[in-house]
Amino acid sequence: QVQLVESGGGLVQPGGSLRLSCAASGFSFNDYRIGWFRQAPGKEREGVSCITYNYGSIYYLDSVKGRFTISRDNAKNLVYLQMTSLKPEDTAVYYCAARRKACSDSATVYDYWGQGTQVTVSS
Repeated sequence: QVQLVESGGGLVQPGGSLRLSCAASGFSFNDYRIGWFRQAPGKEREGVSCITYNYGSIYYLDSVKGRFTISRDNAKNLVYLQMTSLKPEDTAVYYCAARRKACSDSATVYDYWGQGTQVTVSS
């Protein structure tokens, strides 16, 4: 059974921080690139970041550069998204996704998806 399970979302004030986690099981984790996506109400799903099996970050969405950091622990089948200096416009459901081929910012090409975790940034 293939599973990606996100956790760590919640309600935070502007300027706050959250660390999202994605736990993977049921597939060969090391053979997959892992991406983070987000989707706000009324908006298209957008790629936030992606990381390769060799722990290298491929890209960050321009609006999160310098604030978000993606990381991966292959031994534990975990991927993280550390989010700092959060802004109201970061409010969205955040998803992790896995793809056997190269990192992509397109949600349509990923093989596996988690259920999402809500991040709300509001005073």
